[in-house]
Amino acid sequence: MHCNFCEEEKTFNLKVEGDVGADAIWCDECYCNFDIYEIPISKVLKARLADWMQQYGEWIDWDKDVVRHNAFQIEDKHNKMGELLTAEVLKELGEEYKVRFSPSSSARMYANLDS
Repeated sequence: MHCNFCEEEKTFNLKVEGDVGADAIWCDECYCNFDIYEIPISKVLKARLADWMQQYGEWIDWDKDVVRHNAFQIEDKHNKMGELLTAEVLKELGEEYKVRFSPSSSARMYANLDS
């Protein structure tokens, strides 16, 4: 996959990771965020990844900047879906790529800030 920021301008090491305002697939070498529409995966999987990203951070009350009462459960559910989607990305890209999932831990981070 073409990567503008890697020294060789390509990578076969990817990660699936949630973040606010980003797409779901990242270079796992330079941490560049890829445009989901440039990833050679099916439109259905791209849509599922986009939906999953829209749910990122639902465990945080952004107006109050605190975690919701069931934050850990919401984040855990999000991470489990991320693991499933990562497996699908790997399946569609093939063995040429290494794809790992980077789970969110922001609920725990926010909870520690509140302590």
